[in-house]
Amino acid sequence: MRIATWNVNSLRTRIDRVEAFLDRHDVDVLAVQETKAREEQLPLMGLQARGYEIAAHGLNQWNGVALISRVGLDDVAVGFPDQPGWGDPSEVEARAIGATCGGVRVWSLYIPNGRKPDDPHYLYKLDWLARLRTAAESWLDVPTALVGDWNICPTDDDVFDVTQFKNSTHVTPPERAAFQSFLDGGWSEVTRAHAPGYTYWDYYRQRFERDRGLKIDFVLGSAPLAERVRGAFIDREERDPSVFAGAPSDHAPVVVDLAD
Repeated sequence: MRIATWNVNSLRTRIDRVEAFLDRHDVDVLAVQETKAREEQLPLMGLQARGYEIAAHGLNQWNGVALISRVGLDDVAVGFPDQPGWGDPSEVEARAIGATCGGVRVWSLYIPNGRKPDDPHYLYKLDWLARLRTAAESWLDVPTALVGDWNICPTDDDVFDVTQFKNSTHVTPPERAAFQSFLDGGWSEVTRAHAPGYTYWDYYRQRFERDRGLKIDFVLGSAPLAERVRGAFIDREERDPSVFAGAPSDHAPVVVDLAD
């Protein structure tokens, strides 16, 4: 079984690239973030013609998550228990969707960015992660994958120049501690050993061409899931603007292979 995660930065804009990616890598389950649309706005016919089922959750042109599966899509859950909201009035954003696909519980997650360490959005990010960790404790006994854009660089090696981020989010001790709390609680990050390198490169100043990126897209697995991992890779070509037609997302897909 092959699962993948990809922040596509607008599914409507990049549907052709998503379809080609699924064909090229023979992916069974793709978790998508930043769909940036309501479900009824998404162009899904090409995916459905390929035998995929789709569960999507989007409220407007921001955020949005989806699961695309050809191995089943059961027990779909929009959001996790006690997921916090944002805004005034506070509303739960479209940042989490889960389903059972081929016997694996897959959660597509788009963790809040945090904006700046002194911004209320930063506290929202930490609260969001804490509540996800609590909800996920009950998922550890079954094959479960928490996948997506975590908006955290857990180590200095995950950022091209950590000194440039000394006053920024993604590298602060509280964010890194929040990520580590999942690992301490029984989750395993299953891609790093197989797929070193960055997963995100800003469009600014040819960051991809200069390989000035961040590693912020991860797959965390419960023990029953982690023991099935046989390999992983980052599809850097999908981010390379010189390889495929059309503008790429600023994220590269991350792909994980599981034994049956």
